[in-house]
Amino acid sequence: MLYCRQMASVISISHLQVVLGHGYLALDDVSVALPSGRITGIIGPSGAGKTTLIRTIVGRQRIRSGTVSVFGEPAGSKVLRGHVSYMTQEQSVYQDLSVAENVRYFAAMLGLKKPQAAVREVLELVDLQQKSGLLVSDLSGGQKQRVSLASALLGKPELLVLDEPTVGLDPVLREQLWELFRRLRDEGTTIIISSHVMDEAERCDDLLLVREGKLVAHGTPKGLCERTGTKSVEASFLKLAGKEAS
Repeated sequence: MLYCRQMASVISISHLQVVLGHGYLALDDVSVALPSGRITGIIGPSGAGKTTLIRTIVGRQRIRSGTVSVFGEPAGSKVLRGHVSYMTQEQSVYQDLSVAENVRYFAAMLGLKKPQAAVREVLELVDLQQKSGLLVSDLSGGQKQRVSLASALLGKPELLVLDEPTVGLDPVLREQLWELFRRLRDEGTTIIISSHVMDEAERCDDLLLVREGKLVAHGTPKGLCERTGTKSVEASFLKLAGKEAS
């Protein structure tokens, strides 16, 4: 059996090092185990290594050394297809197709047995059922973001990996998406979310604080605040990052 919901860790990363073009060290000796059935936030400023770490988890990034396993399998393994879903920062939608046509395309790629029902279900989840016939090119940025998210939700993946899913969205829509994330978590989905917005860190169950390719800290928002004697995750990050730099 690929996956047991009682697994202590969905993702296990050991001494991960990633080097990008011109020898840039994007991730340096990152080791961490991420828990199941929780929302884990990868938090840090732009250029910290968040997207590179996300890409290694879903098996789309070449690594120099170390290991990354997901559900006990090497990241990117064929056996993980259908169990892991990934939403990139860029909107992975086709502008000349309708909302429903976009999601149906991805449903066909997954080979879902009841694609029409699956499309209706995910469009309802992201509150786009009334927009299903509109061309994506006619949607707002936030609506396009939700089309991408709907596609990622197809097949009810056990692990949902979201790279900056709320960037550029208005506060009302951000809150709606976070309500959805919490509902999915409560139904058993493990969610990994990257963000450079510190107030989103407070919404997560578990946090990875990253800076300049290094893992600064790992813990719950409350635990990190207690550890640093601060009242917010942002203050905790600043204190921990200062120690890392000194």
